[in-house]
Amino acid sequence: MKYSPPFQLTHTMMGLVADISELIGLWTASNANRLVPKLRRENRIKTIQASLAVEQNTLSIEQVTAVIEGKTVLGTPKEIQEVHNAFAAYEAMENWNPLEAEDLLSAHNILMTGLVTNAGSWRTDGTGIYRGTELVHMAPPAGQVPRLMYQLIDWLSETEAHPLIASAAFHYEFEFIHPFSDGNGRMGRLWQTLILSHWQPLLAFLPVETVIREKQQDYYHWLSHADAQSDSTKFIEFLLSAIKEALNEAIEIDQSSSKTLAKTQDQTLVKTKEKTPDKILRILKSHPDMNLSEVAYNINRSVSAVERAVAKLKKENRLSYHGPKKNGHWKVH
Repeated sequence: MKYSPPFQLTHTMMGLVADISELIGLWTASNANRLVPKLRRENRIKTIQASLAVEQNTLSIEQVTAVIEGKTVLGTPKEIQEVHNAFAAYEAMENWNPLEAEDLLSAHNILMTGLVTNAGSWRTDGTGIYRGTELVHMAPPAGQVPRLMYQLIDWLSETEAHPLIASAAFHYEFEFIHPFSDGNGRMGRLWQTLILSHWQPLLAFLPVETVIREKQQDYYHWLSHADAQSDSTKFIEFLLSAIKEALNEAIEIDQSSSKTLAKTQDQTLVKTKEKTPDKILRILKSHPDMNLSEVAYNINRSVSAVERAVAKLKKENRLSYHGPKKNGHWKVH
C-alpha cells in the first residue's frame, strides 16, 4: 500500500480552492501586473523578509532591501547571511523541479550555506521542535529521513489532489519529517511556493509568507494540531486561507499601482499629440525596471516601433540601459 499524507477533503478546502482560482484569474488580468519586474522584486523581498522573520530574523523590509542592494545595514552577520542566502535561493527557484530530491538538497545548500555545517545534506541526528523549553514535536529518527522524504516526493508526483491542496499537504509532511538539522521552516515554505509555481507561474511571486508572519501563532497552532490528530486537514485549510488573503492583498496593491500609473500618465500628457520617443522617456523615467514589451503595451505601440525609437534615443544619448539584461534598469538623461 502506497503512502498518502493523512488529510480529508472538506467543503472548506474546495471552497477555498475555487476562491483562489478566481483570484488568480483577477490577479493575472490586473493591468498593474504589466509592471512585472518592479512588482516581482518587491514581492520577493516581502517574501524573504517575512519568511526569515518567522525564524527570528529582525531585519525590516527596508534593511532586507538594502542588504540585497549591497548596502551596509545594522544587523548581525547571521541575519545578513540569511538574507543573502534566501535571495539566492528564491532567484534560483525557477531552475528546480519540486519532484527531484537532489534539487531539494541543492536548495537547502544555498539557503543554509555558512549557517550550518551540513547544508545540503539530510540530518544525521535526532531532533525536536521546541517552543521555549517545551518539546512540541519529536521528529522521526534520522535514519528514517531519506526513506520518508523519497516516499513523500513519490506521493507528490502521483497524487491527483489539486496542486493547492497537495502543496499544503507536502508542507505539513515536510515539517513533520524535519529532514534537515536547521532551516526546515523556511525550506518548507520555499518548496510549497515552488510546487505552486509549477501550477501557476505567477505564484512564485506571491508573498504568502507575509500572511503567515502576521498569523504566526495560528501557523504553529495548526501544525501542532495536525501532529496531535495525525491529520493535517486544518493546517491545509489554514494555508489555503493564507494564500487567499495574500492574493487579495496583491490585487489591491496592483490596482493601486495601476491607478497611480494612469494618473502619472494623465498629468504629464500635453495638449498636442505626444510623440512615441517622448512617451517612452516619460514612462521609463517613472518605471525604469520595465522591459520594452511592457512599454509597448502601456503606450499602445508595437514592440518593433518601441525598439526602433529606443535605439534612436540611445544613439542620441537621451536614454541608456544599466545592469544585466534580465534585472537591469533604464536611465533617462
